[in-house]
Amino acid sequence: MDELEFKKTCAEVNELPCVFAKAVLRGCAACSHSEKVLIAEREAIACQSPGGHQRCGGLIARLRENALFALRLKQLDGPLPHGKEMKVECGGLLGLSSVAQGEDAEHVDDIGALVSESLERWHDFEQLPYSEISQWVVKYQSRRKR
Repeated sequence: MDELEFKKTCAEVNELPCVFAKAVLRGCAACSHSEKVLIAEREAIACQSPGGHQRCGGLIARLRENALFALRLKQLDGPLPHGKEMKVECGGLLGLSSVAQGEDAEHVDDIGALVSESLERWHDFEQLPYSEISQWVVKYQSRRKR
């Protein structure tokens, strides 16, 4: 299956792709609203909650905006490269979890619950402590150095 055909099939099968799919597939986070979808020997993650999908979309947009300096970028023009997106997703979620729980996190057990808890505590994504979260984006390494 070529890449264009895969993307077309993926869009048909996975109508609501998980916003944090890279983090879920990497294993640094999980979500009670996610469901694994297998397409031509590849994995995709679908979101089962339209409301949760919208909240996560708002969070990832803010995480990307506030991580620009941490990623050594001046502006966001289109999608981030894979490695930088991994830093934003995994580092951002781990940072948010650590700030919310008051202790260092190694894994996020439920993204949906974390996002809901964060909205209850800070009332808006604009109010999140991005200076602390961005530190996690900087220090997150997708692969450990050998």
